[in-house]
Amino acid sequence: MTGNLADPAFWQQPPADRLKEFARLRALPEPVYFTERPARRRAPERGHWALVRHADVMEASRLPKVFASAPGVTTPEPARWVRALFGDSMVNLDGADHAQLRKVVSRAFTPRLLAETERDIHAVAARIVDDMLRERPEEFVAAVSSRLPLEVICNMMGIPQEYRAEIADRVNHASENIGVERGLAARLRVPGRGLRALARMQRMVAGIGRERRRHPADDLISALVTANVDGQALGARQLGAFFSLLMVAGVETTRNAITHGLTLLTEHPDQRDLLLSDFERYAEGAVEEMVRHSTPIIQFRRTVVAEHTLGGRTFRPGEKVVLYYASANRDEAVFPDPDAFDITRSPNPHLGFGGGGPHFCLGAHLAKVEMKALFRELLTRPVDLRAVGLPDLAGSNFDNRVRSLRFAFSPPVGPAEPAEPLTR
Repeated sequence: MTGNLADPAFWQQPPADRLKEFARLRALPEPVYFTERPARRRAPERGHWALVRHADVMEASRLPKVFASAPGVTTPEPARWVRALFGDSMVNLDGADHAQLRKVVSRAFTPRLLAETERDIHAVAARIVDDMLRERPEEFVAAVSSRLPLEVICNMMGIPQEYRAEIADRVNHASENIGVERGLAARLRVPGRGLRALARMQRMVAGIGRERRRHPADDLISALVTANVDGQALGARQLGAFFSLLMVAGVETTRNAITHGLTLLTEHPDQRDLLLSDFERYAEGAVEEMVRHSTPIIQFRRTVVAEHTLGGRTFRPGEKVVLYYASANRDEAVFPDPDAFDITRSPNPHLGFGGGGPHFCLGAHLAKVEMKALFRELLTRPVDLRAVGLPDLAGSNFDNRVRSLRFAFSPPVGPAEPAEPLTR
């Protein structure tokens, strides 16, 4: 067993072994440094300090003037030429640049758009389960969990139907190997494939954006490209970067949380029974606990830009820290019996959508609405819906990605009827 968080072999270990190592690290008096690349001629050593305690991750998240997102939050950081070609994603920006872009995007999410999107979520969830009952698929990710966030975001953005199959394929290519160790041949081949997928997706949405500037519609792309927030709307590169973030982050994280959620309910039938006993009472807590327990985004990177003491150590400008949300969400100091799956856990201050501050996930509310709507359909219409076997995990150090999950269910007795709309 390796305890080196910078070693790709660490992320190939069983999840339980990784969690034990995080628990050991949390018990130490200060953060531990991990070498990612030893010093070489013309290349300095590269490494990071691991922030693994809930309090440390939350404090660093709320101090962007000390722990900056630029030049990038992923490990490794995006190359300069990639940022120049594709534009800076919102998650990699700080200060005024980030605040202005987030303001433009936030203003586009009008109360009317959000209300329409919530109604659409319930309709899409019902249609997916209708299809599932009719077609009887055996693999959950492709048939169910990836469809909901993809269709909802495409509907919200106003993506024409003829583009959607290609977008789904591009999203999968762009995200399938993020943070995953690969052999030499794949390392030489896959990054180009992922970047090509992003480039094609961004060109596609840029074309839609140009059309919406000429002929605005009642959708998010129109709102973003015609917005006038302090005289600014999104340009083509900004729109492309935002769309890529929304598709890769919004689709991936939600699909993974849903898939892990089905596995958790299968492994904990007592919690499933409790949820079914009064869905409206327990659904919100169940969704929050699914996100905490699975932690779809494992970690984000930060660059120290001002001296600061945190967690027993003084950090200096130029150093790198990594915020391990997967560890913070199992911190014994915050979560009693942290490895238990308990849908009644309260309070549940998990960091599954970030640790607060300016980079808290914009899509957190919609993701939770999607999860609640889909599980209501899945648990009240089919009979004995369950995961079969363990999920096929990607072994990533970035996201808790599920490649596939076999599942089974029995159809309801009599003709399948769509569920009643969710009552609020």
